[in-house]
Amino acid sequence: MSTVKVKICGIRDAAMGLVAAEAGADLIGLVFVPNTPRLVTVTQAAQIVRELGSDGPKVVGLFMDASAEEINAVADAVGLDYVQLSGNEAPTLVAQLNRPVIKTVRCGGQQQIDELLAGVEIWHKAGATVLLDAPGTAGGHGKLADWDSAAAVAFRYPVILAGGLHPANVAEAIALVQPWGVDVSSGVERERGVKDATLVRAFIAAQR
Repeated sequence: MSTVKVKICGIRDAAMGLVAAEAGADLIGLVFVPNTPRLVTVTQAAQIVRELGSDGPKVVGLFMDASAEEINAVADAVGLDYVQLSGNEAPTLVAQLNRPVIKTVRCGGQQQIDELLAGVEIWHKAGATVLLDAPGTAGGHGKLADWDSAAAVAFRYPVILAGGLHPANVAEAIALVQPWGVDVSSGVERERGVKDATLVRAFIAAQR
């Protein structure tokens, strides 16, 4: 199996972006969701992208229930490589965006596997890569996704696994789920919204 990709989400400054890059991150996530602790402005995001340079990790912009016009404008202004949809968007939005799309799908709770697979298939057919996260309205809370359900999805589709991952459990999660990639935010923070360089490096080392 090829190396699993790693995404460090919720980066807020270029210094931490460079830490992630030097540690071997494949993608970093910048959050454009208002009233969240990891929010960055377009100006801050553009600076992060400039300092990472063209050889750095791919940059993902995270949005929630924003319009295609807003997402495309931010993507162009910042220089995003991907956009991530984390709200109640319709699959038809994918065709309106000018970047490859990652779509957050909740995985766990009382959900049946058939229902989960059907939802993932809709987004896969729309052209999006699916990110499986824990149940709830928003990510970054450290709750685990259902790994057994995620493994069933990953057997059929390339997925990114998120939700409650940290340096001590990411290797186990990869072994069980066998995802295309893993995503971490709160699991590499010393306090909510503040990344810890030691934890970022430890997560990537454990994932490798």
